[in-house]
Amino acid sequence: MTTAAAAEDKVLRLMAEKYPTKEIVYEKIIYLKSQLILPKGTEHFMSDLHGAYDSFFHILNNCSGVIKEKVDYCFETRMTVEERAEFCTLIYYPREKMEQLTAEGKTSALWYQQNLANLLELTKLMSWKFPASKMRNYIPKRYESVIVELLSTRPEHDEAQLSYYRQLIETIVEIGGGADYIEAFSTLVKRLSVERIHIVGDFYDRGDRPDGILDLLMEHPSVDIQWGNHDVLWMGAALGSEVCIAAVIRNSLRYRNTDVLERGYGISLRPLTTFASRIYPDENPIKAAERAVTMMMFKLEGALIRRNPDFQMEDRLLLDKIDFDLSCVTLGSGRRVELESAYFPTIDDPADCWALTEDEENIIADLRSYFLESKALQRHVDYLYERGSIYTCYNGNLLFHACVPMEESGEFRSITYNGKSYRGRAWMDFCEEKAREGWNEHTQEGLDFMYFLWCGYNSPVSGRSFTTFERSFLSDESTWKEPSDPYFRLVNDEAVCEKILEEFGLDPKRGHIINGHVPVKVQKGESPLRGSGRALIIDGGFAAPFRAKTGISGYTLIYNSRGLRLLQHQRVASVRDALRENRDIESVSQTVELQARHSLVRDTDRGAAIESKIADLHALLRAYQTGHIKPQ
Repeated sequence: MTTAAAAEDKVLRLMAEKYPTKEIVYEKIIYLKSQLILPKGTEHFMSDLHGAYDSFFHILNNCSGVIKEKVDYCFETRMTVEERAEFCTLIYYPREKMEQLTAEGKTSALWYQQNLANLLELTKLMSWKFPASKMRNYIPKRYESVIVELLSTRPEHDEAQLSYYRQLIETIVEIGGGADYIEAFSTLVKRLSVERIHIVGDFYDRGDRPDGILDLLMEHPSVDIQWGNHDVLWMGAALGSEVCIAAVIRNSLRYRNTDVLERGYGISLRPLTTFASRIYPDENPIKAAERAVTMMMFKLEGALIRRNPDFQMEDRLLLDKIDFDLSCVTLGSGRRVELESAYFPTIDDPADCWALTEDEENIIADLRSYFLESKALQRHVDYLYERGSIYTCYNGNLLFHACVPMEESGEFRSITYNGKSYRGRAWMDFCEEKAREGWNEHTQEGLDFMYFLWCGYNSPVSGRSFTTFERSFLSDESTWKEPSDPYFRLVNDEAVCEKILEEFGLDPKRGHIINGHVPVKVQKGESPLRGSGRALIIDGGFAAPFRAKTGISGYTLIYNSRGLRLLQHQRVASVRDALRENRDIESVSQTVELQARHSLVRDTDRGAAIESKIADLHALLRAYQTGHIKPQ
């Protein structure tokens, strides 16, 4: 027996342990083959959430408007607009809406029966594209047997079935289970509305509840994440990188969202603010703390850059370019620029400007222990590593947060690290390998790499050179410009998009690049579609600070069995408005790509995996039939 034949025989015998009889193989082949002709599941893509918990919470609950569309389709002729709006709100926030209606005296046994019946009808409509086994995975376990029984009823076909169906509904309400089952059905409807959620980077900073967003996603059965530069910064901080910790604290102070640190993750800033108020007595406490930690960050950053020349970030070494007597700094271009202030109380010796003072060392050590010991933060970062990556290829589309580093010529940039050159996909793979090194091995190099990913020009999750020093100490805004990777301009060229898709093994004529990172200024006429629709930039400003720039409240890209559709959210109702007024998301829908036929499971990555498994099962069946392997 050849080596290949021996390996195949070993695989078949391992499969025989799982499928020990011909009848079990028959059953599995029939089941898998049937799945292939079901419509593909609906995917939702969002990016740059930036801690905007309220907006994300509502969008997650209403599934970016998909539930409203299904309710309108199902009940348009039987419910008024107001009734459908209230029914939608019940699905989005079942417990809260039932409490409100009960307090208003609007609930009764008949009300519970009618809404359970409506939810059952809606669930049946939405379940037709799912096999029974998958449906069971989506049903809340405590209510599974009764909901499965309800879903199997056919009251429209038989008088006995009608009586049986009515008795099930009436009994649920009679024994006081109406509210629980409405909540369970609402959860099921949401899970059926969106099979897969893709978050294309940046949970953290600017908004105050990224922790809440991650908690919500951790309850969803099918999520993947492409890391953004704000994410890798927090990931590095959670792993113990001192410079990442300083940068996280600085951003939180700058964006005035320290609640996530102190309440969300239990990280105290008191030692820092006490120290800062002492050395910057004329500043307000928040600004003083920001200035103090910014200096610590620059010192730690300088040490990191000097021990990692391959990061090519030497232009950021500016502390040692300060002329303290003349109150100016010489930039990398050779230009001398006056400083806003020459007051640097934590630089004792200009000749050794990178050294932390004893107080600074103690504060950083104290903060590091808080980050490492925060169970909530560690749980979230573990989730980001387990579900996340630098890029994802999924159902023919390429997802990444920022860019594939490129030259102005349209060629992939060759980047050298430790004497070896990388470009295109190979560089993206290497960056992920180094990010995981920081997680798995906690090496200094791996931790340093997380900071490079945050702000390095060659970083695929950043793609620009930060001018943090200039923005902190120079009033001349011409020095604030941040050079960005040519990718952000080249992505407008369809041929470049096709080249990138080919680099990642995808069909250049059918696939799409989906990324965020750069807010789309809709109010200035910018379009999220680039490269004749081959690329989609879906950063639409979920977080409030970006909305003035974009003019909208974010995007959701929807990919269902008929094609791609982009929802441009004009206004996201608050939970309070949704409950009180039954208000929903105001969105504009734009068809990106409409297919001539429905995409089926067989057209997806999952379909390819099923086809492969079917082939293996046929091989096992032949082995049983020929007697090569004896079935049990």
